[in-house]
Amino acid sequence: MLSVIEYMGLSVGVYVKKDILILRLKGELDDVSVSDLRMRVSRYIEDYKIMHLVVNMKELSFLDSSGIGFIIGRYHQLKRKNGDITISNLNEKVERLIYISGLAKICTIRETEEAVLLTLGGKSYV
Repeated sequence: MLSVIEYMGLSVGVYVKKDILILRLKGELDDVSVSDLRMRVSRYIEDYKIMHLVVNMKELSFLDSSGIGFIIGRYHQLKRKNGDITISNLNEKVERLIYISGLAKICTIRETEEAVLLTLGGKSYV
């Protein structure tokens, strides 16, 4: 684990393995938590030469337009480097928003984080 980022209402486990950045979200991804998270994740992407961002939403209880914007911004950042974003472990609370917002059109959706990691590197890393 690289770090755990704590915000009011959100905890983010951050893991890096090779060129993969994994974010395990717990709580609410909203305008309160997004501003600092946006800067930190952008820095991780550049500093660790990340090509694949995996966003695990298993324990995400709330997602608003700021959270959607956060993901879209990272999509554009990674797309410039020919990278990609995969969203995993969608729960009932946020799944509909992911599809309605159009994120499912620009991000790969996988059932589990393990399935993503197997696809990217042949084995589960974390």
